[in-house]
Amino acid sequence: MSSSSETVTLTASCLCGTYKYSTTFLASDLPLPGHTCHCTSCRHLCGSLHTSLITWPEPRANVDISGLKVFSAWERFDLLFCPTCSSPMFCAFRDPERNLGVVTGTLGNVDVGDHQLIKFSGMGYVLDTQDGGASPWICALNGDGVDLKSYEEMTPGRGQEAKELPADWPRCSTLPELKAKEENSVPIRCKCGGVDLLLRRGEYKDTSEEDLPSCVEPVSRKLKASFCACNSCRLQSGSDIFYWTFTETKYLSFGKDDSKAFPEDIFDLKHLIDTKDPAIGTMEYYTSSPDVCRYFCGTCSAVVFYASGNRPKIVDVAVGLLDSKYGARVENMLSWPFGKTMSFQEDGDGGWRESLFERLRSKAEDWRVARGYPKNWKSKEEYENIHQDDDSG
Repeated sequence: MSSSSETVTLTASCLCGTYKYSTTFLASDLPLPGHTCHCTSCRHLCGSLHTSLITWPEPRANVDISGLKVFSAWERFDLLFCPTCSSPMFCAFRDPERNLGVVTGTLGNVDVGDHQLIKFSGMGYVLDTQDGGASPWICALNGDGVDLKSYEEMTPGRGQEAKELPADWPRCSTLPELKAKEENSVPIRCKCGGVDLLLRRGEYKDTSEEDLPSCVEPVSRKLKASFCACNSCRLQSGSDIFYWTFTETKYLSFGKDDSKAFPEDIFDLKHLIDTKDPAIGTMEYYTSSPDVCRYFCGTCSAVVFYASGNRPKIVDVAVGLLDSKYGARVENMLSWPFGKTMSFQEDGDGGWRESLFERLRSKAEDWRVARGYPKNWKSKEEYENIHQDDDSG
């Protein structure tokens, strides 16, 4: 049993380290109330499939937010983010007497022992996703064995009547089949529209498996998607888990001006930004390590690309920016590793995210099995064996 005087120190920081905030409060105040949103605006604002906030337990007047950049997208509040690395830090209500809302991905991985750090009330705006988005596994955020409920729009207690979605929405039978026809192209758009690109379906149908690029799943020939739990992606996006897909640069194009070819590699992409070429729109980049650049919208903070000099003609693309008619997971173009250990899942070890990451991974696996979605296969033989089992039943 904890002492009545036991305290918790919580930090929030951006990726580049320019902004770091700290507050201390009584452990008896835990768990802190949280809110998670799956709306189209939030997905295109951060690049992930969802956003999460808690109220920062410190009076707003005590928090120096003067250096953060402001993006005004909503009537009631603004987003405050680091102008250097794009990390979204706070949501600031127009009412200056209200405490700031802090984006949970910026929080330190503090060990709170037997306490629960955050208790979420439900999942908001899940209807926007069309296919459920990340809700099949994010519903396990609380870790109390009770799945969070999904709501069409606002969750209970947030200013209007909450409309709950059925627990089995959307029905698996309505989701794209594994071999459903892929989309020929999908727009890549940030919230403000300053980044407007197009991801085209790669021409891999007749490519031998040996010649396929690493970004392509060899059986379905869809682009691979991934769950990333690394500290860097978490801090830049503000999302505790980030979702990437991958593409060759030759299958990217500019959305508004298709007369100009997209750069052949990441070095030419950097050059366009450095020379302020109008075709690049509001895209900027942050060099997070000597050979790595993270591209984002300089106006609304949305994560766009991750690029490494080790593979100059392949980039990671933020799934939350994909504007697909088939739903937020874009399953007609992407192959998902549901239930697989997340990339850099070990970054959560030793703190409150350790159990969170494993809980969400396990929930994604449970959902994969219940849905009958094949595991992330590694060979044609494995894929065929799965479908022999499917056909036998």
